[in-house]
Amino acid sequence: MRINTNVNSLNAQESAAATNSTLRSSLEKLSSGLKINKASDDASGLSIADKLRTQASSLGQSIENGNSASALTQIADKAMGEQSNILDIIKQKLLQATTATTSAEGRSAIANDVSKLLDQVNNIAKQTNYNGQTLLQTSATSLSATSALTFQMGETSTDVIKTSGAIQANVTGLGTTSLKTAVDTGAITATMASSQLGTIDTALDTLNGWRSDFGSTQNQIESSIRNMATAQTNIKAAESVIRDVDYAQESANFNKQNIIAQAGTYAMSQANSIQQNVMRLLQ
Repeated sequence: MRINTNVNSLNAQESAAATNSTLRSSLEKLSSGLKINKASDDASGLSIADKLRTQASSLGQSIENGNSASALTQIADKAMGEQSNILDIIKQKLLQATTATTSAEGRSAIANDVSKLLDQVNNIAKQTNYNGQTLLQTSATSLSATSALTFQMGETSTDVIKTSGAIQANVTGLGTTSLKTAVDTGAITATMASSQLGTIDTALDTLNGWRSDFGSTQNQIESSIRNMATAQTNIKAAESVIRDVDYAQESANFNKQNIIAQAGTYAMSQANSIQQNVMRLLQ
């Protein structure tokens, strides 16, 4: 029997240290709710979980982009819907000016109304914007056509949804400049009013084409949002499997390690007491 080196106690201490380390790790998981708190817990799992988290957050931002894009298309559509109503009214007034029962004074009043209605078409094109971006023409001061709109709807640069083309929903873009010039004089004839009916029909067709493009783009965006929302949910679930702690399992493990730690403490006390038997040999 030897007393300088208490091997039994050292073995018990080594086991107790390992148990306490496992116990601390288990307690850390229970307190944080995470199975992986540091890279050493699961290096490969951490790498996968972080990649999944980035993917989920990217999809989350893309969903926000889509919601904003949907709002933008609705704003543009409602504005062009009002322009369409105005063109309908203008056509009614031109039809009124065309008939022989309308007097010269009446046609003059109609010309004034049509001029103001066309001014409102321009005002709508000038004022319609989303977050400062003019939607129906280049800008509040430029009457030229807009560029096609591009919406980022995914994780990569190629995951985009675009409108089909440019929009110029003002008097110039709708081809009603000649009508505006005529009515600005304050008087129109029945013949002139009749000749402009086709111009209004063409303007309505052009406007409806732009509205149709925005409508189909909005449908595409909303479909993409639903798809990305489903993907994001599944990706978060996959990350949770890797990163989040199973409380039932970890609680059982914690209780197990806690019992082993108590047993280890008892073992160390017994290992130390065994050495006291040497005293009996010396008596």
